[in-house]
Amino acid sequence: MNTLQAFIFTAGAVVCCWSLSAQEGVVRVQQDPKIDQLLSLYNKVNSQKGYYQIQVGFGSYERAMELKSQVETDFPSWYSKIEFQEPTYRVRLGKFPDKLEAERRFLEVREKYPNAMLLDPENASR
Repeated sequence: MNTLQAFIFTAGAVVCCWSLSAQEGVVRVQQDPKIDQLLSLYNKVNSQKGYYQIQVGFGSYERAMELKSQVETDFPSWYSKIEFQEPTYRVRLGKFPDKLEAERRFLEVREKYPNAMLLDPENASR
């Protein structure tokens, strides 16, 4: 095969490939309307669900900031926050969805913070 034949063959192959086009299509998803109702109900229930938390201590704002800093050092991967409940600031740790997990973590925390208290979801939200 000489150069001219190779060029013509290559050009023909390119033209053939170029002339082929991908098919276009439309995808339609039919979803049962009850799925949206279930998702709405699921989100509503989960937004009202409380978590178990561990209260590590309380006091003035400065004391709470010091304690929160110390807690974040001791338990860096856990959620922690300061909440104001008149007349003091409270330092809380964790967001545990079930009681068993909360009690296990509570035992860990009590080793470093003996005055810590385990709060159930009703008390944790107050």
